[in-house]
Amino acid sequence: MKTPNFFAIIIGTEILNQRRKDAHFDFLADALAKRGHKLSGSFVIEDDPALIVQTLKFIASQPNPVLFSFGGIGSTPDDHTRKCAAIALRDGNLYEQPEAKKIIEERLGKDAYPHPIKMAQLPKGAKLLHNPVNQMPAFYLDERYFFMPGFPQMSHPMVEYILEYIIPEGTPTYRFTLTAACKENLFIELMEKAPHDVEISSLPKLYDNGWHVTLSVASHNKALAEETFEQFITLLKTQQIGYSLGDDI
Repeated sequence: MKTPNFFAIIIGTEILNQRRKDAHFDFLADALAKRGHKLSGSFVIEDDPALIVQTLKFIASQPNPVLFSFGGIGSTPDDHTRKCAAIALRDGNLYEQPEAKKIIEERLGKDAYPHPIKMAQLPKGAKLLHNPVNQMPAFYLDERYFFMPGFPQMSHPMVEYILEYIIPEGTPTYRFTLTAACKENLFIELMEKAPHDVEISSLPKLYDNGWHVTLSVASHNKALAEETFEQFITLLKTQQIGYSLGDDI
């Protein structure tokens, strides 16, 4: 797989109206970072089929996308994700997945009908993800689009499995951070001259004693990141501006 761009979709009207708090973004960002990856985008959207389809299509149009989708794969009327995935990424139809049907029937017996068995209706070519809590399977397509339940205790072990066994580990990112007693304008010229494979960001903060800025320099190339970071430190020393390493001064 070429260098992937990772995306998250967190589906749930209950999150947007604040009846529930999101538990997925922080977990996924941390899990990716541990393996040398980062999120390119994250979307929190309501249970609206048209919106889900358009968001899936947008992500699929990006270079080398890998999607982690949370929510909406159950059997209730507001669970639209299975059908939306079929529309956005396949031929629009759902098909009975034999392995999923067997798991649901073995787990629930006669109670699998008439509703839970609907979870075996999946987009064409879907493969299953094991559910460690109640065995009701999640699914994925093309080894890059992963659709999981909204319950963190179910989906988060699935994320760990995906990153361990399906997605190749990324290249570590080396990050150096300082906080200085100045405005971020001081750093602009150096930021503009930085090598293209060095990521630089600045976060200004206004305190009672004036402006401070937290500067972050990161790259997959450790030596290049260190060299670039040292240029900012030299500038601060030349200007006799106080700073500390890390996020706070």
